[in-house]
Order: sequence, then C-alpha cells, then structure tokens
Amino acid sequence: MAAIIQGIGAATALTSANSLDTKKSFFSNSRRSLSVGAERKGRSFVVRSDGRLSYGLNGRGGRAEQLITNAVAAKEDAAATSTSSKPGHELLLFEALREGLEEEMDRDPAVCVMGEDVGHYGGSYKVTKGLAPKYGDLRVLDTPIAENSFTGMGIGAAMTGLRPVIEGMNMGFLLLAFNQISNNCGMLHYTSGGQFKIPVVIRGPGGVGRQLGAEHSQRLESYFQSIPGIQMVACSTPYNAKGLMKAAIRSDNPVILFEHVLLYNLKERIPDEEYVLNLEEAEMVRPGEHVTILTYSRMRYHVMQAAKTLVNKGYDPEVIDIRSLKPFDLHTIGNSVKKTHRVLIVEECMRTGGIGASLTAAITENFHDYLDAPIICLSSQDVPTPYAGTLENWTVVQPAQIVTAVEQLCQ
Repeated sequence: MAAIIQGIGAATALTSANSLDTKKSFFSNSRRSLSVGAERKGRSFVVRSDGRLSYGLNGRGGRAEQLITNAVAAKEDAAATSTSSKPGHELLLFEALREGLEEEMDRDPAVCVMGEDVGHYGGSYKVTKGLAPKYGDLRVLDTPIAENSFTGMGIGAAMTGLRPVIEGMNMGFLLLAFNQISNNCGMLHYTSGGQFKIPVVIRGPGGVGRQLGAEHSQRLESYFQSIPGIQMVACSTPYNAKGLMKAAIRSDNPVILFEHVLLYNLKERIPDEEYVLNLEEAEMVRPGEHVTILTYSRMRYHVMQAAKTLVNKGYDPEVIDIRSLKPFDLHTIGNSVKKTHRVLIVEECMRTGGIGASLTAAITENFHDYLDAPIICLSSQDVPTPYAGTLENWTVVQPAQIVTAVEQLCQ
C-alpha cells in the first residue's frame, strides 16, 4: 500500500505536464506461450463459440441470439467436433479474463487491481469476483467514483514498481481520466528519458450493448489510438481474452484492453496449460482466397455469420481478427492482401477517425500495388447510439451489409 500512496504523489505532480511527440518506439516485444482453472459458473444464456446456444439460471439476453447465432462459417463447421470431447475446460469470456488475472496475481505479487466495485462486489461484470477475499483489500482496491483520481493513482503505482490493472466500470467513464491516460500514462516513459516504465493495464466493458443508451454505448478505440506510447488490444473470444490479459499484465508498456459488453457470456473451451498470446499479432479466423475481411471484437461474429452466407453463394472470404488495434499486425494483414487483392474492413467504431480509417491508410501506404479494388470500410454511423432497439441495430453494421459489400468488391 505504501507504494500505491507514493504513486499518488508521483502521478499528481506530473498531471499538468505537457509532453512532446514520441520519437521512438514504445512497444517492446510481447511474449507468447504460457492456463489453469478458476471459478467456472455459467450464468444467463450463453452463446458458445461454435454458434450453439445454452441456457443457465438467468433468462436474460434473448435478443443477442440474433447477433451471434450460427456465427461460424462453413469451413469451420465441416471440421467441427463436439466441444465436450476436446481437452481443456469451458469458460465464459468474463471467467477467462478472471482466470488470466488470477494466474498473474498468483505469479507476481506486484500485480494489483483497482476500480469501482472491483472488490467484494466482484466488478460490474464479475471479472474480479472472488479476488478480494483471496488477495485482500490492498491488492484488490475498491475506489471512490473518481476515474481521474484512481487512474492517476494506478499510473503512479506503476511508476514505483507495481503492475496495476485499472478497471473502468464502463469505458465511457474513462473519458474523465483522459488527461491521466494521455499526458501521463502514454508519455512518461519518453518524457522521463526512460527513467520510468508504466506497466499498467486499463480495461473495461464498452461497445454497443442492448439498449444501454448513448453514454453507455461508446466505442473509444478512436479516442485513444492517437496517444503516443499506448498499446491497444481487443478481445473477442474466451481464449484470446485470457491470453491477451496475461500478456498485457506482463508487458512493460501501458496497454488498453477493450472488452465488448455483449461478449462476456460467450463460452469456449480453452487449454488447461498456461499460455500467453502476442499483443501485436492478428488471428487468422478463416483462410480464404477471394477477399480479405479485417475485423475485431463483436464484429468478428457478424462477419462470420455473413461468411456462412458468402460461402453458400460461392465466395471464399479470408477473415482476420486484427486483435492488436495499435500497432497493426501488417505482416499478417499484408500477406493476406497479397493473396486476395481485395480488402473489406468491418468495425463497430465510428466511421470518422475510427480504427478502420487508420487501417485503410496503413494498407494503402504499404500494399497499394497489390489491390485490385478500392478498400471498403463498413463502420457505425456517426450518431449517438439510440436507445430504441430497432434504431440501435440500424447504427451498427449488420451481416447483410457485409454480404453486399463482398459481392460489390468481387464483381
């Protein structure tokens, strides 16, 4: 706790400092390889990663079936086997995040958690459930409703040698801590001449939920992508949620981990063995030949639902979950572009200044000569997310739009 208190002063003293633009890379290589059980309770209705539905004690979530059902394309369907026969253990996505966090807290006593209701309540989506009784109130610290204060405290704690995991109850609330994230978290390693490392993870739920209203349906990837020194990743399955969580905690760079509010009840079987994913590596979800579809987070499932229709129409799309929103894995993306010569980007982020816009620019700069058609980017509309469910769906890219875009690209 003494280190945390020292960190408050360190972060406060530097809050008002303005920083220069970054002149060197802040991103160190992430390590791979290295899972073990935690609490595994099913709740609510569950969408399995193979597209099947199962029901728990809580009957909520019936409308999500329209969004994720049958979200695996035909190539994977043909090779699919019963999940119950696979090795490993089944976890919901929020449980996989907890398991990764718990393993790292067991492994390294410097890892701590802070945020609103993360302690005995277990977090707004139960990612930290059961951690406070196990590790105590100093390592799982309940904070007041003051995002700017506890984010600054976490950054200061990281400067003194801890590895804090800061939870925002909703990613939109972290706008209150934008000064700390921008002027301190992203820049202090550079502006201190390398004297300080900021090994902090900032995570929490975001994205368009089910009628949560405009202020609770924010996609903030585009807000944070321009901050020098910040690394950003987005999880989409229980497997990569756990692996990215562990990698982010071990990284010496500040990492923002984006979790989608509608994916917490996604279930998947993950390995019993420990593993850590590469923070800078995209995932090849479905190999194909005709068009490269780049996506991430919840839109992965809209794309895979569209892919099933496309396969039935004779198209062979290659689907890549980019996972690393900053920096982009241009090696994997480039190899795909060189093979298919056509690119479709599907995102839930806003169209103006979004991840898709940055990705379009990167592909155009590096692989323009390999393109046989203009890049198409499907994004959310530049409007506040409506509360009405029908209007909410209209603002987000739907599978039918993806099918139409691929048909247009492949003409």
